[in-house]
Amino acid sequence: MIVLHEKNLIKMKKFVATQFPFTLLKIRSKASFVLYVAMFTMGACGLAYEYTLSKVASDLLGNSARQWAITIGVMMFFMGVGSDVQKYISNKNLLDKFITIEILLGLLGASGPILILYTYGKFPVYYIIVHYFFITSIGFIIGLEIPLITRINQAYTSKLKLNLAGVLKMDYIGSLAGSMAWIFLLPKIFTLIQAAFILGLLNLLVAGFALYYFRNLMPKKLNISLFLSVAVIAVLIGYFSSNKWTLYAEQHLYRDQIVFSHTTLYQHIVLTESKAGDVSCYINGRLQFNSYDEFIYHENLVHPAFVIAPYHKNILILGGGDGLALREVLKYPGVKTVTLCDIDPIMTKLALESPYFNTLNNNSLTNSKLTVLKNHALIPSGSQIISIDEIETEVKIINIDAIKFVEQVSGVFDIIILDFPDPNCIELSKLYSKQFYQNVIKKLAAFGIVVQQSTSPFHAKEVFLCIGRTMKEAGLEVVPYHDNVPSFGEWGWWIGGNANQYTTESIKEKMRTITEINVPTRYLTPAIISASLEFGKNQLIPQNAEIINTMVNNKIFELYLQAWKRTGE
Repeated sequence: MIVLHEKNLIKMKKFVATQFPFTLLKIRSKASFVLYVAMFTMGACGLAYEYTLSKVASDLLGNSARQWAITIGVMMFFMGVGSDVQKYISNKNLLDKFITIEILLGLLGASGPILILYTYGKFPVYYIIVHYFFITSIGFIIGLEIPLITRINQAYTSKLKLNLAGVLKMDYIGSLAGSMAWIFLLPKIFTLIQAAFILGLLNLLVAGFALYYFRNLMPKKLNISLFLSVAVIAVLIGYFSSNKWTLYAEQHLYRDQIVFSHTTLYQHIVLTESKAGDVSCYINGRLQFNSYDEFIYHENLVHPAFVIAPYHKNILILGGGDGLALREVLKYPGVKTVTLCDIDPIMTKLALESPYFNTLNNNSLTNSKLTVLKNHALIPSGSQIISIDEIETEVKIINIDAIKFVEQVSGVFDIIILDFPDPNCIELSKLYSKQFYQNVIKKLAAFGIVVQQSTSPFHAKEVFLCIGRTMKEAGLEVVPYHDNVPSFGEWGWWIGGNANQYTTESIKEKMRTITEINVPTRYLTPAIISASLEFGKNQLIPQNAEIINTMVNNKIFELYLQAWKRTGE
């Protein structure tokens, strides 16, 4: 047995480096390449894990901006903790430790979203503990691995500046790749839960690649190989069972049977059906309509505007991707064109194809001449803005953000219906801003009417009043009205027109003197429209009459949080 002393080993390294410089360089280059691939993958998966956990939190709790900020902030803090803790890890068997940690990251990243969802539905009291366990653990492991890879790569890249440059470069490039994949690729192929398992499997494959390459330098490679094999099998089982597991976990969140569940680029959509056959639609866990009484809401949303508007030729619906408001609009024979603008193509596709929606919306889309515009810029080649009058169809569906739409589209509308979800996040609060209403006015015909769904004037009184003040500040003369929708309780709307053409009293007078509604309705009558103008004592007196919602201050979002916090929503 030959024992090499340290001096002899140094001499041998020098001899190899002198006699076979290209061979040594090739070995170092391959080893660094393997480590860089691991760093790239970890950077990509790490950022995607942050996004996935943030999306799960926002889908379950709402308030997406806050959930994303908190989740990513906490993860980055624990990345710092992990980076500091790694200094206590010895250099002995460093490769074994690194690959073991990589396997743990894959398991945690893959299983986190489904376990968080299950906990929220089955054991909500423990949700915060489980959610932050995965946030902190994944952040800690990522922070641990980056300096570990740097330390391992030190044996193959002796210069510190080259070592740091190579490792950090691959981490940042991987982060960019991960964000692009999470936004543009994964949602087109996988559900959110499936995507987590795919990311976990990717981590495990990279761990296997590193294990194979460095196998001769790892004394515990058999144990790690067994651990890796079990982890891969577990993640594969999770992936192929993800739809069943998701449905089981999510079912605990709803009283009725889930018949459809899908996370789009913009929101999480769930349809449930009761034993009595009533269908409910939820977006990000919040009820949007129940088939039992949705007609009360949609008739109130549409018909008062049609009764008092002098013209009904061109109609614009912003939001309302379910086609229920459109169903009411198409009852009027004088309507020539209806443009429905909803940001989510999955929602409008459901309205177009789902039998659950078709039954409710009376095939309002499929029975009409239909054009679906998917140009998110609204600007075709030649940079000419699309004109509504140039499209000879009865109904046009445009999947684009409503703010961009009203900024870019030409033409004016006789009636504009704003059927957005409540301003329960910053993104939605912008649709209730002064600047947005000013752009809406530019698309309103001279004697046009605009109507805005406006949450509950009882449970969210200050939100309701702020919407009216903001519309008035933008240049609209508006009037509030309300009704009881059993699924929601007391609900409110604001209706009005350009302040140059209408006054508050003239609008009220038109609504009070309605004698008939010239289309069939299930609920609404002229007497109900007139009565809807009456509010209880002090119900229209605000606490602060100075608050106006803008694109920048998002005051209405703050009011919304304060209001519904009292009700436990």
